[in-house]
Amino acid sequence: MEEAKWYVVHTYSGYENKVKTNIEKTVENRNLQDLIQEVRVPMEEAVEQTENEKKSVLRKMLPSYVIVKMVLNDESWYVVRNTRGVTGFVGPGSKPVALTEEEVVSIGVEQRAPVHVDYAVGDMVRVCSGPLEDFVGTVTSLDFEQQKATVTVSMLGRETPVEFDFNQIEPM
Repeated sequence: MEEAKWYVVHTYSGYENKVKTNIEKTVENRNLQDLIQEVRVPMEEAVEQTENEKKSVLRKMLPSYVIVKMVLNDESWYVVRNTRGVTGFVGPGSKPVALTEEEVVSIGVEQRAPVHVDYAVGDMVRVCSGPLEDFVGTVTSLDFEQQKATVTVSMLGRETPVEFDFNQIEPM
């Protein structure tokens, strides 16, 4: 069986939570948990200023859209497409297009798996790919969320901070 992917479903404005609930009920009633695995309405926390006070509120990140993790076939497509409040899938014509891993992470639907690196701030590393390949430098910062490291390398007689992906550098 193929792997489930995330798809974006367009809904009527304000129907996101109703669509989510309706899809989940249909999945449960028809026992389709293996085809349609998860339905989400991406939310973000925002601060709203009202007169003299600030309030923290949950706001829809993608108004009029619901994100569905499913194995795409005729049955799963039919169930989602014919749910009350759904206007269609996002994609050319009526063909749904799966989100890329980067898109899924950027909208906060899934977190990237934690990455383990064999170096820390202050360690000497060698650049193993990219235009600065074989340069040597010192790690000055690590950003695990973006999976990037800032390394100070010596270029043209100057110490220059350069940002690399974790997989572009290796410990010495």
